[in-house]
Parts: sequence; structure tokens; C-alpha cells
Amino acid sequence: MLPRMIPSYNPNDNEYGLKLLEDLTTNAYEVQQQVLEEILTKNAETEYLSAFLNGHYDRKDFKKKVPVVSYEDVKPYIERIANGEPSDIISAQKITELLTSSGTSGGQPKMMPSTVEDLDRKTFFYNLLVPVMNKYVDGLDQGKGMYLLFIKPEISTPCGLVARPVLTSYYKSSNFRNRPFNRYNIYTSPDEIILCSDSKQSMYCQLLCGLVQRDEVLRVGAVFASAFLRAIKFLEDHWKELCSNIGSGHVSDWITDLSCRNAVSLVLSKPNPDLANLIEHEFNNKSWEGIVKRLWPRTKYIEVIVTGSMAQYIPTLEFYSGGLPLISTMYASSECYFGINFNPLSKPHDVAYTLLPNMAYFEFLPVEKHHEEVALCNGVSDQSCIKEEEKENLETVDLVDVKLGHYYELVVTTFTGLYRYRVGDILMVTGFHNKAPQFRFMHRRNVVLSIDTDKTNEEDLLNAVTKAKLLLDPLGFLLIEYTSYADTSSIPGHYVLFWELKTKEKNDLIELDTNIMEQCCSTVEESLDSVYRRCRRKDNSIGPLEIRIVKHGAFDALMDFSVSQGSSVNQYKTPRCIKSEEAIKILDSRVVGRFFSKSTPLWEPFRMETK
Repeated sequence: MLPRMIPSYNPNDNEYGLKLLEDLTTNAYEVQQQVLEEILTKNAETEYLSAFLNGHYDRKDFKKKVPVVSYEDVKPYIERIANGEPSDIISAQKITELLTSSGTSGGQPKMMPSTVEDLDRKTFFYNLLVPVMNKYVDGLDQGKGMYLLFIKPEISTPCGLVARPVLTSYYKSSNFRNRPFNRYNIYTSPDEIILCSDSKQSMYCQLLCGLVQRDEVLRVGAVFASAFLRAIKFLEDHWKELCSNIGSGHVSDWITDLSCRNAVSLVLSKPNPDLANLIEHEFNNKSWEGIVKRLWPRTKYIEVIVTGSMAQYIPTLEFYSGGLPLISTMYASSECYFGINFNPLSKPHDVAYTLLPNMAYFEFLPVEKHHEEVALCNGVSDQSCIKEEEKENLETVDLVDVKLGHYYELVVTTFTGLYRYRVGDILMVTGFHNKAPQFRFMHRRNVVLSIDTDKTNEEDLLNAVTKAKLLLDPLGFLLIEYTSYADTSSIPGHYVLFWELKTKEKNDLIELDTNIMEQCCSTVEESLDSVYRRCRRKDNSIGPLEIRIVKHGAFDALMDFSVSQGSSVNQYKTPRCIKSEEAIKILDSRVVGRFFSKSTPLWEPFRMETK
């Protein structure tokens, strides 16, 4: 018998949770057919599907008649709903909110439809993480988790629908706030602190609660590796004040959010100078290597996403972790929650996610890889610079028919109104769990730079650089070549652009004007999309952009290096992003000037105009 689409079970029942996963993955094909049948039966009369299926449910013709689409194709339908038209344009179920993605369209966040039922599906997904972790790590019901969770700004669309990030949606939902007791998943942070809209006050209070309860903490984490490292940086800047609060039993006066203040005061409860002295001793240590294990000595692992662009933070995390395992438990997006890591103790570079066949109907576009520019990547383990070429016919492969070692772009049909939608993630098949394939997340399609939740593609970078280089014209300079990389050697990380300039007059020495170059930095930042600017201004999760001017011939040296590593001279093109340490060193050794943005780019929550 097949499991229901959203099976109900007690998350404290590990044995039944593991059995559910076995049933779902053993019957992957049958579950996928059931998912597609349910989606099409419910939504065949929607405006979108009826245009292709003539109002009749027809599973066999689904792939023949319904096209594979990108966001630009479905954007008009979503905007119509945001402006007040009924949900049945795309969904038989009522669209209750829109989820803003870290990806952008026209410089603004993409918006994905969501329903009440979808919150139940996410709750089911989160609950299944518990038995998987308990299978590999004992005693997680003997303490708490210090998870640093935050909400982000939201807006109201013209018709009154809320648009907000997927995690903000979940944390504010009754599914999270009224969740049943789960002895395996108790947080050190009260909900009031997680739901504080001031991210600095929330961070301070969550760390304060985690330090006060240090002897109960069995696991620590955040959603992304970058967010956890920002917390470490926050500790470096505020540890003396945190210790003072613990010693006195009173929270600092600048914590003005009343719900936040009241909640943290209950955790502080009384002065604890002994604990304050103990923690202060660790902070005063000459080196912060292993600080996480020293501050929370009972913790068993750090739970953060370290796949995709977050892999760049692994060495820094390992420095602070004290040997603790780095665990990525899940693979999800604003469009849909996808899969679970069935082997959570695997090394970060070996992480693979098993897609749960009841979460959506999954298809896969084959992606052909070639290695013309692999020399500028970090060897074979870093595939994010390897170019992909998608087959023009857009013929997809079903979940159970993917092949080991092959690359695919993920395509989903969801319960919330997306049909054959290209997610943009490039995955590689690494194995199977029963009948369900396991995938390694490789990278986002077309993304060249990412520090946090930002995703800057080559076109956006080109447009920003094109605007900035106009400032050089009055000085008689030409920008003849550029590339970039995400510098995460400090916290927060920042974008670095390498520029090679020449003068319009022959043999003239380049005399750089600091003010103009700083304006170039600022212009690039102002020209990047809304998510980047929010990370810079509101979240403080990205540092000021840097331009490094290199001397003449630097990019010739970069090409020589690439050719020496096997690239073709005839087909060589300067990569707009480099990741290899050797390539970065080649350009860094030829830097003649470094400039940073002195201003923070403008940002405000996007506003939709009524149409």
C-alpha cells in the first residue's frame, strides 16, 4: 500500500519515520505517478493547464502538451494573482501567500505561490529529518539545539497577499509556532526571539540564550554556513557585553524589542558570575580555533548547508569547529522542498540528497558537461566553473530513470501551481536509495558569484561593470578585461573584481583617482540586484565590494595558466568568475591598486504596482 501524500505520524516515533522513508523510496515510481495524477486531477480546470490540456486530465499527454518553462514564462500569472485575480489561474487550491526567492527577475525577487497545505508538507518534511539524525547520532533527546534562525522583511501585494521568504513564512506559521512537543528538537532560543524583526537584537539574544544554556546544547547551527560564521564574527565583536549580561543577570538596555527582551530575561533569570568567568576565559584564549567546541562542550555536530556556493566556507568552519562534523541535512528552495541527506555524517564534499517522491513531480533535463575552463576551478571536486550545454529539445527524464554519474537540471511540478518549472539547480546522480536517486548539488545555472543568499549571474555582473566603467571615460581609461571571485577569507565575505585598464594615449602611465575608483565600486553595487543590496544594507551579510586594478599583461598570464592546464588557445575566453587559488594568486601578484565601496547601496522591500 502506498503512503499518503502527506502521511501523519508522531515525530517522536523514530522507527515509524524510518519506515515511511523506506516505503516512499521503495515505491518511488508509483508515488511519482500518484503525485502527478493528484496534481493534474485537482488542477486540470485551471486557466494555465486547461490551455494545454483542454480542461481534461490527461497524464499520458502531460509531457507532450505542457511545456517546460522558466520563471519569465509564469511570472505574468503570478503577478495577476498578486494584483487580485483568483488563484484558479494556476491552482485549484487558494494561494495564501507568495514566497520570495533569492533568485531575481528584473532585479527583484522571484515570487512563488504557496498554500496552507504546503505548510503541512513542509512540516512533514522537517519531521522526517529527526529519525534520520537519530539513526546516526545518539542521545539527541538529552539536550537542546542552538539554531540561529531569523525572519526577514515581508511586503503586502496590491491585493493584500503577503510576499516573504520561505523560512520567514514557515517560522511565522502556526505549524511552527504551535508545533507539538518533540523531545528531539528543543531550541535554546524562544520563539519570540526567532520572530524578532530586528536581526541584530535577535542575533544577540539567541547567542545569549545559547551561552546561558551551554551545558544543555547538543548541536548548533544555522540554515547556511555563511549565517553561522556571521554569528562567530558577532561573538568576536560582542563577547564582553554578553559575558557582562550573564554575570549580572540583566540584558543590555539596547535590546528594546519587548517580546525579545522578556523572553531572554526569563532565560537569564539570575546573575551567574561563575558561568560568565568560564566563558570569558574561553573568549580570552589566544586563538579562536575550536571555539565552538570549547563554548558548547557537549555539542555533537554543526548543522549548516555546506553544499553549492556554501562549500567555500568549509575551511573556516573547520577552523572554528574543533573537529565537529559539519552536517547538511536537507535540500529545499522557495519553489518546493526536495530531499534529505540519508547519510548526514558524510564529508561535506560527499553530501548527496535523496529526493522524496511525494514532495512534487520531478523531471530532469540532461546537461552535457565540457571542461574547457576547468583549469580555473579548484580541481575536479569543484564543478561550478565547468560549462554546461543543455539539450535544445528540452526532453526530460523521470526521477527513476536518471543515470549514475550524469548531470541534470531539476524540473518540478508542484502542488501549488508550478508546472514543469525549471528550478535552475544543476545536480549529479551519485547513487540510489532503494528506487529513489541520490543527487549531489553542483551549482546554480548561470550563477558566477555568491556570498550568502545572493546569486549574481554573468549578465548582471556585465551590466553592473558596464555602468561603472563609464566613470573612467573622462579620465581617458579603457577597461580591457575583468573577472571576479567571492572572497570569503574574512567575515562577512565580499565580491572582488579584477580590472585591467589601459589609457587611450599610448605609453601613458595609469594614475588612479581614488574617489573615482571608489565611485566605480559603489556603482557596481548599486547596479546589482535587490537580494545583493539587501544582504549588504539590511542583513550585513556581505562586505563592501572591492576592485583590484592589475597591471598590463595580467590577463595574458591568466590565459597562459589556463592553457598550461589543458585549455584550448583557440577556444579560450576570459572567465567572469575564478575559483582556483592559483588563478587568484596570478592576478593578485599583479595588483597595483585596491579600492573599496565607501557607501552602502540603497535597498528597500520591493513594491508591486497595481496593473
